[in-house]
Amino acid sequence: MISREQRAVIAQETMEIIKKGFYENRLGENINIREACLAAKTASIHYSERMFKNVFAQRDNILNTKKLFNQTSFTVSNETTLHAASRLVNDEGIEKVLCLNFASAKNPGGGFLNGSQAQEESLARATGLYPCIAQMTQMYDTNRNLGSSLYTDDMIYSPGVPVIRDDNDELLNQLFLVSILTVPAVNAGAVRQKGKRSEINSIESTMLARTEKLLSVAAIHDYKVLVLGAWGCGVFKNNPQDVAEYFYHHLVENTHLNGFFEKVVFAVLDKSKDESIITPFRTTFETRSSQKQIELL
Repeated sequence: MISREQRAVIAQETMEIIKKGFYENRLGENINIREACLAAKTASIHYSERMFKNVFAQRDNILNTKKLFNQTSFTVSNETTLHAASRLVNDEGIEKVLCLNFASAKNPGGGFLNGSQAQEESLARATGLYPCIAQMTQMYDTNRNLGSSLYTDDMIYSPGVPVIRDDNDELLNQLFLVSILTVPAVNAGAVRQKGKRSEINSIESTMLARTEKLLSVAAIHDYKVLVLGAWGCGVFKNNPQDVAEYFYHHLVENTHLNGFFEKVVFAVLDKSKDESIITPFRTTFETRSSQKQIELL
């Protein structure tokens, strides 16, 4: 287990690699990442709240013209987002994978430069994500000044981000590309502790609406394979059962989204003895969803 100080050093090394545009792998080869980083940064899109009316219109237009999947394959696995992405891209040969980044609403990359450790920090240390999201200052400034831990529905889409490290923070002999959707969840713990009664009562509806928006962004960019997970279930203290239900509602029951995706992996890293975080996702997506989809066929 590496220390916070060691993680901070690795984060700085990643920033230097991005700046230089290459790194030396374990075979002594220089791996160029300059073009991939530039392409991902240039193509990144900040979806502000006012843009979602158009996002929904695009989604529904695709719905009317595209052949959808009869059934979505759901997998729940006790692994990191990066491990799931590597498995899909490198082992299964899937070229276009979109991963959800459980993002800080106020700081791009969360606290990764200071050595903090959560899902977003691990992504930021291991990929070229940071420049893609750090440029979108409006989203972070708005959330800092909002005065509510519900936060806005703003999100950042970054296609083809280079992955340069594994889960052990070791540099890869060969990079691979994944797309990343950076979306802050509601900070449910902070809302319950400091929020107004109206904000507390809005946690569920806000998360449900935000879930539809992030899945709709995935749909309009033609992703068929997603890596999701226990979004907002760490320091933001959303209930894993609730988050599983939000995703279930839109992936299985929402007729505007059902059938858009071929494969959805819920990568839920759960080190607890009772597996209290991953179990609701297993129950929801490996049992209920299969029964529901049989009914829908």
